[in-house]
Amino acid sequence: MKKLVLAYSGGLDTSYCAKYLSKEQGFEVHAVSVNTGGFSSKEIEEIKEKALALGATSYTSVDAIQTFYDTVVKYLIFGNVLRNNTYPLSVSAERIVQAVEIAKHAKKLDADYIAHGSTGAGNDQVRFDMVFQTLAPNIKIITPIRDNTLSREAEIAYLKENGVDYSWEKAKYSINKGLWGTSVGGAETLTSNLPLPDTAYPSQLQEKEPQQITLTFEKGEFVALNGKKDTPVANIEKLEAIASKYAIGRDIHVGDTIIGIKGRVGFEAASALITIKAHHLLEKHTLSKWQQYQKEQLGNFYGMLLHEGNYLDEVMRNIEAFLSDTQKHVSGDVHVSLYPFQFRLDGIDSPHDLMNASFGSYGEINKGWTADDAKGFIKIVSNPGKIANFVNDANAPTH
Repeated sequence: MKKLVLAYSGGLDTSYCAKYLSKEQGFEVHAVSVNTGGFSSKEIEEIKEKALALGATSYTSVDAIQTFYDTVVKYLIFGNVLRNNTYPLSVSAERIVQAVEIAKHAKKLDADYIAHGSTGAGNDQVRFDMVFQTLAPNIKIITPIRDNTLSREAEIAYLKENGVDYSWEKAKYSINKGLWGTSVGGAETLTSNLPLPDTAYPSQLQEKEPQQITLTFEKGEFVALNGKKDTPVANIEKLEAIASKYAIGRDIHVGDTIIGIKGRVGFEAASALITIKAHHLLEKHTLSKWQQYQKEQLGNFYGMLLHEGNYLDEVMRNIEAFLSDTQKHVSGDVHVSLYPFQFRLDGIDSPHDLMNASFGSYGEINKGWTADDAKGFIKIVSNPGKIANFVNDANAPTH
């Protein structure tokens, strides 16, 4: 039999693929799912049972939460990456890691084919295919939903005809949860004017009394929460558990899809947004203005290439090296206050705080220069403007 690895989530599209590819196409289907923070052990067991019942020869769950942090999330924090100044790339970042792990699994099994359940209308088809073609160019890609332009109704009808009668009732809102946030899609996100209702978000408001928390960073990494040291992954998860009870981190992102159309998606990412904003504040205190400027350019570029599926381009490793090098002095505590639906950055404590220089305070009396020094400096830096103004005024038309 032809050996095939199927990227399997347990949803309708991949369930159709499991049954269709094993029964109709005669493939030896090896289902694999990649956990980047969205699955409990119980859910993984349920996915396994479903995959095997649908005809898969084997099922494997790959725990890639730490890999996701080490290879992607860490650099999204270093770069303060928010797509269109809004979205922390919650799901799009996960897809890259999932695709890489699936390609590795396929090569490990010496598979002839890789299949996934993407349609022809979204971003994931690009991300999966680009990674598979780069890492496993000799393995053929099969996409039944995309290739046969199947409707949801057609998939359900096929499964029922073959004795598979799970409840495929479409949820009013599609939820994709992971370590770095949760995406929320619904009828409202298909419009340009309607907001998602509060009930659409998985985390509801539970806490109303404000509280202050402290995030500790060492060389840019989130190493402690409220003084208790743990791994960055654990701290991200702990922060999410605390902040999501305040219904913090909700928004709707509007952006350009890889295939050239505008898209709109809701998301909930309390921990990601607080971590990025806290890290950014610490950098404002500890980095030079030119470091911050260059980081902003490369951070945005890194996020764009990641979103577009170009994670494996070598330039991404170059940017990661730059971002890592900028974190040498990004260490200290950031104090954040949590309120219902919002958070505020209160301030920082850091041995590398550049505001602590003894030369003087902004807008106050200085100790490092005289009044004549200041006037001479201002005269010199005014020269380009004076020259341009003089030349252009002299050559301005008289009428």
